[in-house]
Amino acid sequence: MRTATVTTVLDAPRDAVFSFLADVDNLPRWATEFARELRHDGDRHIVVNGLGEFVFEIRADERTGVIDMYAGPSERELAVFPTRAVALPDGRTAYSFTLLQGPDMPDELFETQHASLLRDFRSIERHFGHGVR
Repeated sequence: MRTATVTTVLDAPRDAVFSFLADVDNLPRWATEFARELRHDGDRHIVVNGLGEFVFEIRADERTGVIDMYAGPSERELAVFPTRAVALPDGRTAYSFTLLQGPDMPDELFETQHASLLRDFRSIERHFGHGVR
């Protein structure tokens, strides 16, 4: 299994970063390639992108800064995308997002998702300002 973790340092306090990224309604504001559209279907969230429609949910823990994101074709088939916002001593926030290549995921799709994540991180950095990556 291949993995890829992207981390950036944002010029914003952890609480602001956490609140923004843990709110599913903000997803289309920063994940513009992954969430070209976000629909609400009762209690479910549906993300629409170039690959189709996916059930999407966020399980966040404000205390730890964990913002786990899940996406898949149904509630029973969700892949996890672990992310975390960590407060830094200088008042900024380190934000990390890990992609995991599933056993049935072709290398090309994993590489495409990684490139898309890098572009989406630029949206997060524009929103908060950033230091180093």
